[in-house]
Amino acid sequence: MTRTLPSGLSATAEVAASSANLGPGFDSLGLALSLYDEITVETADSGLVIEVDGEGAGQVPLDASHLVVRAIERGLRENGVAASGLIVRCRNNIPHSRGLGSSAAAVVGGLAAANGLAAQGDSTPMSADRLVQVSSEFEGHPDNAAAAVLGGAVVAWTAKQDGAPRYAAAPIRLHPGISVFAAIPQVRSSTAETRVLLPEQVSHADAGFNLSRAALLVVALTERPDLLLDATEDVLHQPQRASAMPASAEYLAVLRRCGVAGVLSGAGPSVLALSTEPELPADALEYGARAGFSVVKMSVGHGVSWTSGVAASARREQ
Repeated sequence: MTRTLPSGLSATAEVAASSANLGPGFDSLGLALSLYDEITVETADSGLVIEVDGEGAGQVPLDASHLVVRAIERGLRENGVAASGLIVRCRNNIPHSRGLGSSAAAVVGGLAAANGLAAQGDSTPMSADRLVQVSSEFEGHPDNAAAAVLGGAVVAWTAKQDGAPRYAAAPIRLHPGISVFAAIPQVRSSTAETRVLLPEQVSHADAGFNLSRAALLVVALTERPDLLLDATEDVLHQPQRASAMPASAEYLAVLRRCGVAGVLSGAGPSVLALSTEPELPADALEYGARAGFSVVKMSVGHGVSWTSGVAASARREQ
């Protein structure tokens, strides 16, 4: 039985950006980054109000089709509660359509905010495992979503349970000697548009190559960062996407010529650099600036968090 929450409840979620694939770990490896969106939701007597500040302001829909709103409503249903009205405020720092997990962050943040509301209605919030499952259902694979939920680096996978996909992930401890840099261009790209560039079938040799590199990458990320350059080699998706984002492809080549493990961040066009040095080589930084990339040193992002409380409007009435 669904219970309707009273008006005047509030919850805030903070959720990290993420980079998926990390080279050979297609749809399987993810890393949370220290760039965060904040979502605040309040229950109201009726209606839907959406405010967006930062990335996406003036561009995303301000109705029930908004991804955060869809996630909040799904999260409320998962917790067996409902709201007569919602006021949703999004403070977005994660760039959209750049391969930094903005969609996954919207979904995970919305679900976490719903957890914060439901907890005030005496419901048990969704567990981390359930958050991975439900958030992954929105996109059909768990790499970005799992990183946003759990934080840090993750290995994610999909199985079948009663004929339906079951999404799961396990955290891995990133070696403290690895420095992370994100190179973010002004141009945008759509995962759907670049995924169609990938072939339906690959050769046994290419599959074996990526399998060996993905296994090696787990070792490099956790114990042997000196192996990162070899471990981040990929033949299954980055070369195929190069024609759609030539500047990103060239930046990958520049980084790797400098001895830095550069990979396409998700479906691009952002580039992620994993280095054993505290700073990138001057040649790599200079090329990035000339090519229109904003290169930012980042730390590893934490898992999604949420807090609950009484909405400001309700406090004013008390």
